[in-house]
Amino acid sequence: MTLPEGFGVALSESVRRYDGGHVLAGGSPYRVVRLTDAGLRALEDLRRGAGASPAARELGGRLIDGGLAAPVPAAALAVPPITAVVPVRDRPVELELCLRSLDGTPVVVVDDGSADSAAVRAICERRGARLVRRAGSDGPGAARNAGLAAVDTELVAFLDSDCAAPAGWLTRLGGHFADPRVGAVAPRVVPGAASRSGAAPVRERYAAARSPLDLGGTPGEVGPGRPVAYVPAAALVVRRAALDGGFDERLRYGEDVDLVWRLRTAGWAVRYDPSVVVEHAEPPSWRGLLARRYRYGTSAAPLSRRHPGALAPAVVHRRQAGAAVLALAGRPGPALALAAGGLLPASQRLSEAGVPPSAIAALSVNATWRTVVGLSTAATTLALPALLAGLAVRRTRPAAAVLLVAAPLAQFAALRPALDPIRWLAASIADDAAYGAGVWHGSLRHRTAGPLCPRIARESASI
Repeated sequence: MTLPEGFGVALSESVRRYDGGHVLAGGSPYRVVRLTDAGLRALEDLRRGAGASPAARELGGRLIDGGLAAPVPAAALAVPPITAVVPVRDRPVELELCLRSLDGTPVVVVDDGSADSAAVRAICERRGARLVRRAGSDGPGAARNAGLAAVDTELVAFLDSDCAAPAGWLTRLGGHFADPRVGAVAPRVVPGAASRSGAAPVRERYAAARSPLDLGGTPGEVGPGRPVAYVPAAALVVRRAALDGGFDERLRYGEDVDLVWRLRTAGWAVRYDPSVVVEHAEPPSWRGLLARRYRYGTSAAPLSRRHPGALAPAVVHRRQAGAAVLALAGRPGPALALAAGGLLPASQRLSEAGVPPSAIAALSVNATWRTVVGLSTAATTLALPALLAGLAVRRTRPAAAVLLVAAPLAQFAALRPALDPIRWLAASIADDAAYGAGVWHGSLRHRTAGPLCPRIARESASI
C-alpha cells in the first residue's frame, strides 16, 4: 500500500533502531528494514507529520504493512458524517451516561427487549436519541443490525450502552477514513477510572489490568496473525459500505471478531488507535467476570469453523517449541543450543543488515521465552487439571509449576497491576480456566478441535 496524503506514521514499540537509525528491526513476524539516507529523512518527515513525498508515503505503507509502524492521520483531515448506534437491554443508568458522552452526535438506540422499556424511552427522549424497539432479545449482533438499518450516514459508530466515550473521539478516529482502504477503526476500551484506583476492590483492580476488551496501548493494523488480532464492537467505527451483511446474528458471542475478520478477508483495512480511550463498566462481581470469560470462550469453536487457522490457543515454531520443552525438562544446555541453532540460518543476514550480535542473541532467548509463555497460557486455559496433577508428581512438578505460573507472572511484569503477585496469580488462573471451560464446551458442542490445536508458524525472519 501507499500511505495517503495527510498521514504520518508512529513506529511500533517493538521496533529497535541500529546503525544511526538506518536499520529498523521488530514487528510480528520479526523483520528488518535497512534505510538509505534518503529513506531515513523520509521516515523522519513521516514521524513529524510533515508533508511527505510520494516515495516517503510508499515507505510509510511498507512499514505499516510489515507491522513496523502505525498510521497517524492529521488532525485537519475531513471526517465523513457519523451516526452512533447504541444497543441496550435495560441498564438505564449506564445508558444515560453513554448518551451523555455522545452529546451532539446523532444517535440510534436499539432497545433489545428491555424489561423496563419505558425507562429506556424516557432517556432517549431526554437525550434526543432516536429509538428502535425490538420485541425480543436476540443478542448484540441482531440489535446492532437493527440500528444499522436505520442509519444512512457514511460512517456508523457502534458503542455499547455500558461505555462512555471521550469528547472528540469520533473526530479523532474518523480521520482514518480519509484512507479509502479503511473499513473500520477501534479505540482502546478500558475499565472505568474507579476500577483503576489503588483503593478499588481486588476484583476491580484485576479487571482494570486484564480486561479482555483492553487490547493495550500499541496502535496498528488489525487481523489474524498480527499483535492485535481483533477488536471488540463495544466501541467501533465502521464504513457503512464495508458492512456487507452486517453482524452474523447466529453468533451470540464473538460476532464482533467475526465481523472484523470478514472485513479483512474482503480486503478492508481495520485499525486500532489506542490514542482514543473509551471507558467500559466491568461486571460487578467475580461470578459475573468469570461468567463473561466463559461465554467468550464458547465463541472460539464457531469462529474457528468460520475462519480456519485464524484462532489457535498458541502459535509456536517447531524449533522454539522443542527448545521450550527441553528447558521445561530441566535441560537448559540443549535447549539453548537448539534455540540458537534455529536462528543460525538468519543470523548472518541479520548481522549483515546491521543488527548487533547482542540483539541477535536476545532475539533467540526472547523467542524461546515467548514460546514458554504461549504454552503456559494454552496449558492453564485448556489443561489446568493436568497441570495440577503434574504438581503432585516429583518428576513432572518443575515443568508443571513453570507452565502454571509463567504466563501470569509475565503479564504481571508487563502490566504492573495494583495487586500483589499471589492474588494476581490466583485471579489469572481462575480467569484462564473459565475461558478454557467455555472453549471446551463450544468445541464439543460444535464438534471441532480447531480452538484446541496450536498453530505452527514459519521460522525465518524477514529482511
